[in-house]
Amino acid sequence: MGRWGYFITFEGIEGSGKSTLARKLYEYLTENKFKTILTREPGGTKEAEEIREVLLKAGNSLDPVTELLLMLAARRENVYKRVLPALRDSYIVISDRFDDSSYAYQGFGRGLELKFISRLNKVATGGLKPNLTFLVDIPPEMGFSRMKSKKLDRIELEDLEFHTRVRKGYLILAKRAKKRFHVLNGEKSIDELMEEVIQVTLERLEKKGIKKFKMEES
Repeated sequence: MGRWGYFITFEGIEGSGKSTLARKLYEYLTENKFKTILTREPGGTKEAEEIREVLLKAGNSLDPVTELLLMLAARRENVYKRVLPALRDSYIVISDRFDDSSYAYQGFGRGLELKFISRLNKVATGGLKPNLTFLVDIPPEMGFSRMKSKKLDRIELEDLEFHTRVRKGYLILAKRAKKRFHVLNGEKSIDELMEEVIQVTLERLEKKGIKKFKMEES
């Protein structure tokens, strides 16, 4: 049986650049011959991507608990069909969002109790937690300005007050789990952020002996 993999997640409010950073880190590790997969939430599997469409479709009106349950259903599909099998096979798994999003958006944003979210989330994830979480922190006003040219989804269309609560929630989560979180200043350029992301990632991987995950050169 191989060594257990390493789970890296990217979090942040809308327009933070987290998706770009997740993709670029995946590309960097892949190019350097590390066994790596990239997934996202909600999504990652055919069924979870279909749930994503319901969750993010502009015009859909969802009760906060319904929204949470759909998120958790998509998460369970992704965890048990993609994330856990890859971790068992010694892969580095990079996810664009994971369970911290539920606490930030449905908890701090929508006002659902964090303990309630936690109980349900354990069912969805089996207790799985990331090894490393990058939080890309930016003011909501900056996030909105970056999204001016795109068609906004249901969550992105929420008002500034909502996204401010979500940002504050993320920062509280980061303080509570300082060893797992690495907070990035999202106002920096993508190149500057990537340099920091790569440095932190390689340091963490080395401490865990992840260099042994390198695939043999063909």
